[in-house]
Amino acid sequence: MNPLTKLIDYGQSFWLDNISRGFTRAGSLADLIVNDGLRGVTSNPSIFEKAVASSADYDDAIRELAAQNMTPEQMYDKLTTDDIREACDTFHGLYTQTKGGDGFVSIELPPHLAKDTAGSIAEARRLWPLINKPNVMIKVPATDEGIPVIRQLISEGINVNITLMFGAGYYEKVIDAYFAGLEDRMAKNLPLSGIASVASCFVSRVDTAADKLIQAAADAATDDAKKAQLMGLLGKVAIANSKRLYTLFLQSIESARWKKLAAAGAHRQRPLWASTSTKNPKYPDTYYVEALIGPDTVDTMPPATIDAFRDHGKLGAHLEAGMEEAEEQLQALESLGISLKEITDALLSEGLDTFDKAYDELLGVIQKKASVLAGAGAGQ
Repeated sequence: MNPLTKLIDYGQSFWLDNISRGFTRAGSLADLIVNDGLRGVTSNPSIFEKAVASSADYDDAIRELAAQNMTPEQMYDKLTTDDIREACDTFHGLYTQTKGGDGFVSIELPPHLAKDTAGSIAEARRLWPLINKPNVMIKVPATDEGIPVIRQLISEGINVNITLMFGAGYYEKVIDAYFAGLEDRMAKNLPLSGIASVASCFVSRVDTAADKLIQAAADAATDDAKKAQLMGLLGKVAIANSKRLYTLFLQSIESARWKKLAAAGAHRQRPLWASTSTKNPKYPDTYYVEALIGPDTVDTMPPATIDAFRDHGKLGAHLEAGMEEAEEQLQALESLGISLKEITDALLSEGLDTFDKAYDELLGVIQKKASVLAGAGAGQ
């Protein structure tokens, strides 16, 4: 039995947190759909940087684009939108079969727009018809400046994947923005049924940050009881935080506000568990995936985590279990002097910086490859 194919029985779709031209064109992406039940793909500048830098799959295209005197930014735009379009085509059958419930491919807005509301809206409006696929999602970060972007894009019928979302305060705003965008459409008598959105809740990075603070506090503690309480929270905060976010989702779909939208044909904005690979080698490699299996959710996994779960993943409706205990753990964390909000605020800032650097590095890789390939061509 392949446990990946059984996740959908628990109401969860698993997506691939990776994209590359060679992988798609070799038929490997299609194989994951057929053999493992893959139901979507996410991408970001870090993923594209690795794909372009680590293979020759893009060399011919870069050579051709460089010959047209394109800038690195223009080449990036062409390479990434072509990759996304091809992946969307690979998922088109699933998208049709699920009536728009799955089969999505996400593309990130350029990271420098993360705090530019007007610029983000303009770029999304450009990308949506450029890619021209009903199953593409535009990724918008959950910054203060990104929240009105979500509302505006949803109101215009553009699918949105909210990214870099870490804490409950952000999620409440994201849910409100999604509902408001749908309500804006209703006010104009526009259809709601064709619009899809996910809210990406980042997981393992929360433990990476929290564990450092917990361990430091435990090392400094002189009271044995406090030390033991702190040590008992190691590796628990990320899952507890995710359960808190899922509770917000469940509350939102029970609201009268949502029921009115659902009656008009709106799709639920599913929580998406991102960063579910295990960063700490002390924790099992399927630790986060197994803990967060539950209805109306998506888990986006990198290739190594997919392989691990296929090999020895344990199935079970684990997400909805222990919700009260999870909340108690988060309250204990606060009572011990560690602020979850400070952790999640810092993670958002770090995430934006990481994507910014990856984007700049990607442009540098493209520039370097263009120069080398142009030189090689001139020498032939």
